[in-house]
Formats: sequence, structure tokens, C-alpha cells
Amino acid sequence: MNRKSFLTLLVVLAVLGGAGLGLFWNDLSSWRKADAKIGSKLFEKLPVTDIAQIQLTDGKGSMRLVVKDKRWVVEERNGYGGNNQDIGDLLIKLTELKVVQTETVGDSLLPRLNLVDPGKGDGKDAKAAETMGTRLELFDAAGKSAATILLGKKVIKTEDSPLPIKPQTPVGRYVLMPGSTTVLVVSDALVVAEANPARWLAKSFFKAERIRSLTAGGEGAQWKLARPEEYGQWKFADGGGELDASAAVGAVNALANLAFSDVAVGVKAENMVKPRSFVGETYDNLVYTVKIAKQPEGDDYYLTVAVTGEAPRERKAEKGEKAEDKERLDKQFAETLVKLDERVKAEKDLSAWTFVVPGKTLEPLLKDRAALIAKPRQPGAGGPPGMPPGMFPGMR
Repeated sequence: MNRKSFLTLLVVLAVLGGAGLGLFWNDLSSWRKADAKIGSKLFEKLPVTDIAQIQLTDGKGSMRLVVKDKRWVVEERNGYGGNNQDIGDLLIKLTELKVVQTETVGDSLLPRLNLVDPGKGDGKDAKAAETMGTRLELFDAAGKSAATILLGKKVIKTEDSPLPIKPQTPVGRYVLMPGSTTVLVVSDALVVAEANPARWLAKSFFKAERIRSLTAGGEGAQWKLARPEEYGQWKFADGGGELDASAAVGAVNALANLAFSDVAVGVKAENMVKPRSFVGETYDNLVYTVKIAKQPEGDDYYLTVAVTGEAPRERKAEKGEKAEDKERLDKQFAETLVKLDERVKAEKDLSAWTFVVPGKTLEPLLKDRAALIAKPRQPGAGGPPGMPPGMFPGMR
């Protein structure tokens, strides 16, 4: 082959190579529109700022998160506030999802990956419901669909460990896109994406702080605890009996640190069966009235709370307060008051709902008067009344 023929062959190969490369990129572009390539984002463009509704549906039911009055709420819980952190994390993760694996799977294998569409079941077959995925749908404020995805089984990674039971971590998830027959594995397990309304509730609750007195009434035991000053010792308000200090602190702390697991639907305070009431008065001039009643089944309780009163508007000068400290203390008081007012406003709004509270967290409050009385000290035990033996070993 002479030099001229060789150069001509190189030009032909270059043209063919360029054409082949062009065809490759054209095929890749069209493939991305129909399905997703490994390493590419699942959603090329997702208008997160326009999303105003999130619908989650599985084999057991359906729920919806909606933006109302510029805040997320859970429709199935009478419009109770949604967990902004979890909702925001979900939307951000959806924009970052990448495809890490693709598989062509027949319809007969979809149940094993929990990728049966929940819309195809009647909701009565529990076994069939277990094979269904979670359909996640996003809408804008006008109800126009922005994205839909069917979430299946989580991909679990077993960590290396010398322990007999190896730690397992969700690292991905099987998914199906509408109209596609290709099963994808994405880069995040999206563990928060559950069609469970309780999962999405904002869990901030009331905090009855600086309690001055605590009264138990209604069905069951009745008693009242009080202390003359904020850091003083708790006593029975009627003066009868010696109070167990640790039991008193346990009851007060239980009221101050309650948490709920769900919001009840269709349950009102006036309809509770054999309710008990607890009234906590605070040094901030606030009154927390809590009513509880045991659920018909299980160990949980229904709970309602009403907050009344208003925090003092002016600070009382401390005994022996120096003039140079007044400005600093006044500023601290003003800043604390702003935060307290915000908290109390949110707490007063809680009266519109009935909550579900685990029974275990209420146990210190549910004690009768006899259980709050200090046990007689054993000879040689030492220590103040109500304190466990041996806490002050040097005392006789």
C-alpha cells in the first residue's frame, strides 16, 4: 500500500469512527429518556420548590402531606403539622438519586422485590399487601403531577464485624418508573418514605418547665405536690405523710418530658372513658392541664393538654443585685421571654388535638398516694428520707 492509499484509509476510518461515536451518543441520549443509565440521576429535573403535595400509597393504605398556610401538614391526622426536616430531606434526596444498577425482571419476580403496584390490590389480602411497593407521587399546588416512582425492597449491606450478628445498613432501593419494565437500584434507601401518617408528624411537644405544684385528680388516686421555692424540696401540699423525694421528682419530670407517638382521630377530651387529670402550675405563671385515659386496647393512653396563663412581663431584681449586672440580666430576661412566648403560643395550639402517649412514660404520674410516701428507713441505712440506702455512706 502506497502512502496516498494509506492516508485515504485513515480518513475513511476517522469518518466512520465519528459517525459511530455520534450514533452511540444519540442512542445514549434516547435511552436516558426512556430509562436510566447507570451513574445518571434518576430525575434529571425535579422542581422541588414547586412541590406542595406528597402522596404515599402502599398495600395497607394511603396518606398525603400538603402545604397549608405555608407549612406542611398531615391530612390524615386532622391537619397536624408535618416533620419539616424529614420532608425536606426526602425531597432533596430525590433530586440526588443516582442509578447504580439496572435489571430486566419479569412480572412474576416483581413480588419478590416488593414492586407490585399497590393500586392493583383490594387492600384485604394481607399476604398480597406485603409484596406491594410504596408509590410516591409529587404534585404542585394546583395538583399537577411532578413525578411518580414505585419504591420496592431496600438493598441491605452487611457490615464486617467480629460479632455473631452482623450489622446491616440500608444502602439502596429497588424502584420502577412509570411505563418502564426495567427495575433500577438507586443510591439511597429512602427509609423515611413510608405510607404511615404517624411517621411524618412533627414530634415537638409541650414542656412544662419550672413546675411549682402538681395536682392529680379525676378517676383513681388524688394527690398534690408542691415546693415553697424553685429548688426546694417537694412535699405533700396537705402536709400529710412523708413524701418520697425520688418518686416526686419522677412524677414531675414525667409531666415535663412527655412525648407522643401519634395523633388520635375522632377522640375528644369529653369523650374519654374514666379520665385522669394532672395540673401543673409553673413559676412562669403558666398552668398545664393534662387529661389522660387508657385506650380500649393496648398499653397506650389518649392525652389532651390545655395551656393557660402568661409569663411575667418584667424581671424581679435579684437580692443583692449590682447595678452593673442589671443591664446584662435584663437583656437575658428579654431574650428568654421572646423564646418562651413563642413556645407557649405553639403549646396553646396543641389543645386542638388528642395525642397517643406510650403508657410506660406515664407510669411515674399514675402512682397513687401510697406509692409516693417514703418507705421507713432501715436501721443503719442512713441518708435523708426518700433517698436510697447507701447514697450517703458517711451518715449515721
